[in-house]
Amino acid sequence: MNEPTRVLIVDDHPMVAHGIEAILETYDDIKVVGTLSNGQDAIDRVEELAPDVILLDLNMPIVNGLTATEMILERCPDTRILILSMHDSSEYISTALSHGARGYILKDVPTDEIKQAISKVMAGEQYLCTGTTAALAPTTQDGREPLTSREQTILLELAQGKSNKDVALALDISVRTVETHRKNIKRKLGISSTAGLTRYALEHGVLQGTGVGL
Repeated sequence: MNEPTRVLIVDDHPMVAHGIEAILETYDDIKVVGTLSNGQDAIDRVEELAPDVILLDLNMPIVNGLTATEMILERCPDTRILILSMHDSSEYISTALSHGARGYILKDVPTDEIKQAISKVMAGEQYLCTGTTAALAPTTQDGREPLTSREQTILLELAQGKSNKDVALALDISVRTVETHRKNIKRKLGISSTAGLTRYALEHGVLQGTGVGL
């Protein structure tokens, strides 16, 4: 018999969190490993709780869902994150996906849709809630996929000539995580060299105020 899917619920509204928990606990193939009320708690406890799937509220105090998604995936890259939200605009959805979420669910969907979403992402697929049509990757005016806030931070460090190890130490993340971010930045910007990243940073004002290149 397969192990049940481990699910963590993160929402600052206790009624929502416990309501979803009560629903999911009716399924034999799902185990709720915890309910948390903010993104920082999720970041701090994700390794301890080891969820397969996180149902993560978008708007939360301390650390919002988008930032939490990036930070959680840095620590546990195999975790599947499903964003919970009241907003059904394509902008919200595409932004969540660009930050690494595997899916997006509206809070007012039928209960069986939450179960379906968990099953989909566990099968390696992406899940978008019923009735939404979102571009999988938003683009900037020049047609490029935009960098997330974390990627912009990494770019700033790299553009100052720091090695992957230096960046890892500065941001308290692993060298492997820096390498993954670096690869994603190069892919999004269509740049193959470190010199190209530095030039892009200079041309787009990323280095303003750092004293670099002046």
